Amino acid sequence: MREILFIGHGNMALSIAKALKDDYAISVAGRDVSRVANFEKALGCRVQKLKLESLDISGKIVLLCIKPFAVDEVSQKLKGKATALYSVLAGTTLESLRVIDSDAYIRAMPNLAAELNSSMTTLCGDQKLQSEAEELFGYIGKTLFVRSQKELDVATALAGSGPAYLSLIAEALTDGAVKQGIRREDAMLLTRGLFTGFADLLQQSHPALIKDRVMSPAGTTAAGYSALERAGVRSGCIDAIEDAYRVTQQKGSK
Repeated sequence: MREILFIGHGNMALSIAKALKDDYAISVAGRDVSRVANFEKALGCRVQKLKLESLDISGKIVLLCIKPFAVDEVSQKLKGKATALYSVLAGTTLESLRVIDSDAYIRAMPNLAAELNSSMTTLCGDQKLQSEAEELFGYIGKTLFVRSQKELDVATALAGSGPAYLSLIAEALTDGAVKQGIRREDAMLLTRGLFTGFADLLQQSHPALIKDRVMSPAGTTAAGYSALERAGVRSGCIDAIEDAYRVTQQKGSK
């Protein structure tokens, strides 16, 4: 059985570990041993619990799941050279990761849907690890390997932050239905069904074509769509990606 060492034990680490546990022997390292024990309990299987202090990563596949500001501090506690270092740290460049010694490096940006094995994960880094990275993160959903860190940072603004944007849309549409007289629980049921069905449609067709198929001349959809355009929803979405990307860049420059 292949082995993987998690450094960090937060929610994303737990989501990934749950997907991997049947095929990987999992080790977890952290500063707080009690939190590592809680991680093991939530995972539902035995893991090797390790202390960060003087942790030897020689020959190991390492998945870094700590806070970005802690990279330098954690690197000082490690010894040896990993065979592969995977990082899910937002805005943390490949160059910044090199304070931890490894043969190769990969940045990965999953999203919240990892907990349902439905993440859209963007990958970037040493191409010799591409196949392994796609297989590893394929356990939690779909993957896209991009050519540059800029593309990964843009993808972070879209697919990484996207669940929050879509949550705003889902909540707003539900509120609109409630305002017009539908019970909230029914409005939520309709919204969930809408998003599930739309996800399937989007796999088969371009958004513009989907819109054109729904919108008939002077119809109900045309009226609602016009209201969204007047409110600047399109430009707001474009600005959201720009602003989120800018913040990601600022994190990477620190």
